[in-house]
Amino acid sequence: MKKIIHFSLSSHDEVMYRSEADLIWGFNCLALGALVTDSSLMADGLMSTHHHAMVQTDAPRALIKRSRYTYTRYFNAKYHRRGRLAERSPFILEIKGINHLTVALNYVNRQGLHHGLAATPFGYPHCSANAYFRKDFGRVSPDVLMPDEQRSNYLPDRAQVPSEYRMSKSGLLLREDVLDTSFVEQLYVTPRNFLFQMNRMTDDNWAEEQKKDQNNLPPVTLDVIEKGVTGVDIAKLLRNENGRINRNRMADLELCQIIDSVYVPRITNSEEKTVYDLSLSARSRLGDVLWREIPSKYRKTVTPAQISRCLCLKYI
Repeated sequence: MKKIIHFSLSSHDEVMYRSEADLIWGFNCLALGALVTDSSLMADGLMSTHHHAMVQTDAPRALIKRSRYTYTRYFNAKYHRRGRLAERSPFILEIKGINHLTVALNYVNRQGLHHGLAATPFGYPHCSANAYFRKDFGRVSPDVLMPDEQRSNYLPDRAQVPSEYRMSKSGLLLREDVLDTSFVEQLYVTPRNFLFQMNRMTDDNWAEEQKKDQNNLPPVTLDVIEKGVTGVDIAKLLRNENGRINRNRMADLELCQIIDSVYVPRITNSEEKTVYDLSLSARSRLGDVLWREIPSKYRKTVTPAQISRCLCLKYI
């Protein structure tokens, strides 16, 4: 019998998604992993250093292994990198009970909000929050889809994808086709309740509601969901629920794009080289340059830890 699980996979001190294209490939690989393991994806949230997923499966480790392997091949080839990407052992949590499941889904769908990248869960495009109740919220699928003959450019070699999985012009398999949205919508019952769950503040009621499941399990909390991700400030994530975005802060994706498109070509005199082609000492020197230049040139703030992970300074 298939179980419902939450899993997260983290790269810790290294960015695992450096561009929008990487995030698209990341989700496509997750979708393919679910297909080959006969699993049903329910929700997902992809961040620069980690991703979360809710899935109904009897082979969670096979799903994670397959999707990670496929994405790692893409990432390593693109950036001239070697070795395993992300931690060896993912964080896996079995979910039992309707209330436990609702809270877990809430946290996964609110990734962009919690990490301060959007004022609401719906403002972050790389999660599943916009995949449910689409008709009720007046959302329509894109009119322009990827032509069939070009779909293979955004999928691994010999990937078999059902024809009902549409692909956007950016190469993304549409989440509303991939995810088991009907199951999730039945769980939330109404669009109004879904909106309420996406916008409610985390408090003690979340834990109390989960006691109704009577499964003698501890409640699902944000620190449990983020357990597999290092360096996360749970208090800060909870404050971000207020939706006050620091627009002066540069996101990892933006910093990586500046590094990859501006600084690396300048250092290497080549459009083909990547940050991984730089020596550790060269990356360290570049980090000093970024620390000085980013605030003045781009009017954004960065942190030393952010520069370190975007330059992969701890990758050897």
